[in-house]
Amino acid sequence: MDSQTKTARKAGLLYLIVAIFGGFAHFASRLQLIIPNNSSATVQNIRASESLFRIGFIADLVQLSCFVFLVLILYKLLKSVQKDYARTMLVIALIGVPIAAINMVHQFAVLLLLNNPEYMVLLEENQLNALAGLFLEFHNIGYAIAHIFFGLWLFPLGYLVYQSGFLPRFLGILLMLATFGYTIHMLTGFLWPNYDAITSWGALFSGFIEILFCLWLLVKGVRFSPKINNKST
Repeated sequence: MDSQTKTARKAGLLYLIVAIFGGFAHFASRLQLIIPNNSSATVQNIRASESLFRIGFIADLVQLSCFVFLVLILYKLLKSVQKDYARTMLVIALIGVPIAAINMVHQFAVLLLLNNPEYMVLLEENQLNALAGLFLEFHNIGYAIAHIFFGLWLFPLGYLVYQSGFLPRFLGILLMLATFGYTIHMLTGFLWPNYDAITSWGALFSGFIEILFCLWLLVKGVRFSPKINNKST
């Protein structure tokens, strides 16, 4: 019991780190500096607050690294419930990590572009701004692709929580619902971008559910001995 609670609280702590660093990178850095459909203003913001842009980049690297360990610890915690579902959760979650990590090259490319004197000589200012904006659009697309998997992994996670017997069933249900909040929002951005602002509320709901789950793991841990079921699905 003590071992399971410690494992749950380790997961909760890592989840909190992921939420803080990921939230900073997205909300306090990118959303503050990047102006949609205005590459000129975006470049001005990045030049004026380059340190914030760089810190946001590092924050994303930290949260992605912590996310890997988070998923591994959750696998350890939940594999006794149903191993096949736990493996599915693990694989889907980890698919998103290399996509997100490689995609960050596009974000850092903006700094290379704006700080290389050769590019500043070869390109006019409007061309430089447009190219920086294009790199950031590439980053936004890659970010959405990665977050499809960061949404999908919540469904097997929620199922395992629901079946566990040592975590609240209502959290399992909410986590399964959170899958749709993320995936619908990301897919809407590709299919019907005009409705992106509407479906963003679903993504916010999903984020709230993840924070709720994180706090439960951190504060409560587990309630009693886990139910063991290693049968294949």
